[in-house]
Amino acid sequence: MTFVHPKGLCESDDVGSGTRVWAFAHVLPGAKIGRDCNICDGAFVEGEVVLGDNVTVKNNVLLFNGVTCQDNVFLGPNVVFTNDMRPRAHRKISGDALLSTMVSEGATLGAGVVVVCGTTIGRNAFVGAGAVVTRDVPAHAFIAGNPGVRKGWVCRCAARLTSSLECPECGTRHELLSETLGLKALV
Repeated sequence: MTFVHPKGLCESDDVGSGTRVWAFAHVLPGAKIGRDCNICDGAFVEGEVVLGDNVTVKNNVLLFNGVTCQDNVFLGPNVVFTNDMRPRAHRKISGDALLSTMVSEGATLGAGVVVVCGTTIGRNAFVGAGAVVTRDVPAHAFIAGNPGVRKGWVCRCAARLTSSLECPECGTRHELLSETLGLKALV
């Protein structure tokens, strides 16, 4: 069952069971929202957005057309996504003219992150608070700054990895695929 706070507005018919939409959040018609998502106060989800299962959308997050978040993504308070590299009030573009953005499974975007459209944030990546993402983020990368740059690597559990790419908290070892692809966890 989906919960919509009496002061929330969910106009989409495609919302998974267990999802909660809180006060002053607005989900437009056409948005696809998975199971067990949490869309907090003041969030805005435009009609061509896709959220996987168990996505957390904290307060005042702005998700515009062209954004897809896979399962288990965390969007901290005040995260903002763009979808037009050359916005002008007199130019009304939509659909394929907008640049898409992908946030891959398990990624975290900290408070106040700005994501420039046309980028992909890799699986289990961690973008630190206030960072500006201007290019693709490799899997398991820890990104900080404006523009965002890789400062290290993180485990799925969010701990920073050692120089040997091992997690000091859960013990998971990782392998570097490439600087652009990032890491993969070894089983």
